[in-house]
Amino acid sequence: MATAKSPMRSLERAIEVLEVLDSARSPLRLTEIARRAGLPVATTQRILAVLVTHDRVEHDAAGYRPGIALTYGAHAFSMTNPLIRAARPVLIELAAVTGLTVTLFREHGDQRVVMTRAGNTRNFGYDLVVGSRLPLYVGAGKALLAQWDDDAVRAHLADIVAVPGVPPAPDPDALLKDLADIRRRGYSISREERQPGVASVAATIPLEFGVRAAIQATGTVSEFPDDENTHALGRQVQQAAIAVGLGLPQPAD
Repeated sequence: MATAKSPMRSLERAIEVLEVLDSARSPLRLTEIARRAGLPVATTQRILAVLVTHDRVEHDAAGYRPGIALTYGAHAFSMTNPLIRAARPVLIELAAVTGLTVTLFREHGDQRVVMTRAGNTRNFGYDLVVGSRLPLYVGAGKALLAQWDDDAVRAHLADIVAVPGVPPAPDPDALLKDLADIRRRGYSISREERQPGVASVAATIPLEFGVRAAIQATGTVSEFPDDENTHALGRQVQQAAIAVGLGLPQPAD
């Protein structure tokens, strides 16, 4: 275990500071970063000074924010990550065939993270760029949440804290009923859950492939005209998710 004076503890603290900045929607002052990270102000200031020197953090009159050098790591991640590499051609083909916007999400820390996208870049009334983090109880998140057992879902909902601009947690019983339907048919259906006029279907990569991830096809409500077409699209997205899983490297023995 790392002690308070060990180099590993210093690294852990730097990561904690970066995570605070990563989750912020605007620049933060020194004292606020220290408060959120649970660190002394002096310690936080020393960490920030090092991160600023290496362009991992930027600082001006507005406060501290993530630095440009973090984009290098993001680019390297997108070029080398096996999930993204397996998914990219599948997403491009699915977007071309359906005319919809197709997104790959991966579950991380009780949220879902946008990994990559394909298809038309359309304005659905909200920003959804690579790295965006979204809740699990709406949209494609429900496909991921359907892989949990019911007790874990209830515990997850109980821990949710209301955040401005984020849909509130749903009624547990209603969500569990929805998840049971998703497990039965193999894909989720979302209509206007996050934004009026927007609909989507999503399916997960089967768990036997060793990753908790989902593919979502998104369009306007008018592009999901009836149940028959929506279910046909759901099955199409489900097959795409399986194809991504088949393209992943085999786990090491």
